[in-house]
Amino acid sequence: MGTDRGTDDGTDRGARIVTIPNLISLGRLACIPVFVWLLADDELLAAAALLAVLGATDWVDGWIARHFDQGSDLGKVLDPVADRILLLVAGVGLVVQGSVPLIVGILALAREVAISVAVLALAAAGARRIDVQWAGKAGTLALMFAFPLYLWADAIHGTAHDVVLATAWFMAVCGLVLGYYAALMYVPLAREALRERRAIPTTTPTRSVS
Repeated sequence: MGTDRGTDDGTDRGARIVTIPNLISLGRLACIPVFVWLLADDELLAAAALLAVLGATDWVDGWIARHFDQGSDLGKVLDPVADRILLLVAGVGLVVQGSVPLIVGILALAREVAISVAVLALAAAGARRIDVQWAGKAGTLALMFAFPLYLWADAIHGTAHDVVLATAWFMAVCGLVLGYYAALMYVPLAREALRERRAIPTTTPTRSVS
């Protein structure tokens, strides 16, 4: 039947592992140590360029997934995990290095830690996974451009420094506002996921694993 076939095809697409977006997400994770090394070696412009590229790939892999039917269940998990790890590492590294203002770093890291804890808590409770919201993706992308701009501003002087720094602050404020707005959006979604989990009948006997 046509309906059954469509369901099977959808299942096969969701179960795919080797896709271009997933490879991009893995590449983003693999480049994190390179960024840390450049930052530790005081190669600010190179670190800024790499961080900007890694931030841009977050949009690229999503575009490929949507336009070339490359979406997968793994990608829905791998992409936000890669984003979160990259943002946490970059935030901590740049606060320690001194390019990113402390208040920006604290607000960005606090939001990421809170979301990470909430995701783990929902998973531990057996609730369904909540899809990433557009505001969260946009906020992360804005911060991933604000951070390299702070680095760039730290490496140059004069009028260019002032212009780049002002742009970095603008992107950081936009990223934080969108990020915290997305966090508020997750609250009712998390409650709904927990309610759905509690509504699942628990009368079916479970088999123990020895």
